[in-house]
Amino acid sequence: MTRFVTPEGVNPLRRGLIEDRTGDACAVVIFGASGDLTRRKLMPALYNLAVSRSLPSGFAVVGVARRPKPGDQFRTEMHEGVSAFSRRKPVDSAVWADFERGISYVQGAFDEAKTYTDLKAHLEELDKERGTRGNALYYLAVPPAEFGIIVKNLREAGLVAPPSAHREGGPWTRVVIEKPFGHDLASAQVLNDTIASTFDESQVFRIDHYLGKETVQNLLVFRFANSLFEPIWNREHVDHVQITVAEDIGVEGRGKFYEQTGVTKDIVENHLMQLLCLTAMEPPISLAADAVRDEKVKVLRSLRPMERSLVQENVVRGQYGRGFVRGEEAHGYREEPDVAKDSRVDTFLAMRVFVDNWRWGGVPFYVRAGKRLARRVTEIAIQFKKVPHTLFRAPDGGISPNVLAMRIQPDEGIALRFTTKEPGQHTILRDVAMDFRYGTAFGSNTPEAYERLLLDAMRGEATLFTRRDEVEGQWEYIDRVFEAWHAEANAPPPIYPAGSWGPDQADDLIARDGRRWRKP
Repeated sequence: MTRFVTPEGVNPLRRGLIEDRTGDACAVVIFGASGDLTRRKLMPALYNLAVSRSLPSGFAVVGVARRPKPGDQFRTEMHEGVSAFSRRKPVDSAVWADFERGISYVQGAFDEAKTYTDLKAHLEELDKERGTRGNALYYLAVPPAEFGIIVKNLREAGLVAPPSAHREGGPWTRVVIEKPFGHDLASAQVLNDTIASTFDESQVFRIDHYLGKETVQNLLVFRFANSLFEPIWNREHVDHVQITVAEDIGVEGRGKFYEQTGVTKDIVENHLMQLLCLTAMEPPISLAADAVRDEKVKVLRSLRPMERSLVQENVVRGQYGRGFVRGEEAHGYREEPDVAKDSRVDTFLAMRVFVDNWRWGGVPFYVRAGKRLARRVTEIAIQFKKVPHTLFRAPDGGISPNVLAMRIQPDEGIALRFTTKEPGQHTILRDVAMDFRYGTAFGSNTPEAYERLLLDAMRGEATLFTRRDEVEGQWEYIDRVFEAWHAEANAPPPIYPAGSWGPDQADDLIARDGRRWRKP
């Protein structure tokens, strides 16, 4: 077959294409492959990439875990996971037959050297059989306590290539790390130092699956590819910003985990802070990973520090009690398994945050996150200032301000609310919305977050992953909140009914400024 190229060696059929969305040849090695994350998220994501022909021809998946498990059994379990959790149903038998030929399993304890010598021999054999070119993406789907053990053994077994090797035409090595990345600033710094002892920062991909969601990615496109909104994305036109991350479920059997984290460490420190940074950041000089992440770090450095007195004024925490969610009675947090009967752990947090820079000076960001709330929804709402003078007869309260709401889950989309006139001879004003929905516009079967993030990691594209200074900047800010709480160790969080929107104190927080929370 003739291959058409220009004199410069470029395929003319690819002119104008901005990026190649196929991953590099590699082996994806999943530590903790017997866990729920692999079955529910990682393997379905990789299968869906295979369906969309985004995986390279030289590709393999290697599961590593302690449990003895023949390769056939592992492949069967992964097929069951894909059948249950893939967004594409039913499983395409032809695609799966090709995909599963690259699935294998290495049994061994993470703290035993033999596990890594076996893995090294297995990867060398896969390179010959599958053409992975010696490239390896290590995915640490394990508790944070295992990170250091795995990284140390990978280094000692000679399974990590320096970045210079890839620059010189050799294989690359990368590592994907799941949250939680530390439980405070000090522990995050220790983890970062541990990872840095083996991997260069350019090889580290700290994953936050929220950044892989379509609406989060579209936030950058919305702001920087349209001339309509960016000129008014500032303190001159924006009255305030609300960011909500609400879940209607409880802790779902994760009582031990939540007793150690609470909603602040589980959601606020990572997901919510990332949404805040993307909303408030300045335009980057390019879409290069570090250019985007530099601007997010600037937002973190611009946050008004939470001194102890400011925490009391600007932070509300809560804990869900008994109530009703979707018409069904729900237990209180202290009735959940593995939860202390006198627990003071937060399952709700609301904060008033200020970004002290030229763009946002004086504009409050009201952020909240919680469990067992009225409904599951994540959204960013930009409320613009009211018109300076009302020319029309308006309902009580005047003309409602314009609101731009970006829904991240469950129904991803963007809505713009504005005022218009009802048809008829009288000037009667009504609020209406222009509503864009991803499912309606592009079909409901949009890629899931892990698909985008895994493919980006295989391509070495780090824009949607958090950098070391981002992680530490987030913890530095949140640690101030915990310091204030520890000073009031005997003060339990207020109880809010399951199925509500949180404690009354959260309403008071925003009402003091003459505003109110949106009901998404």
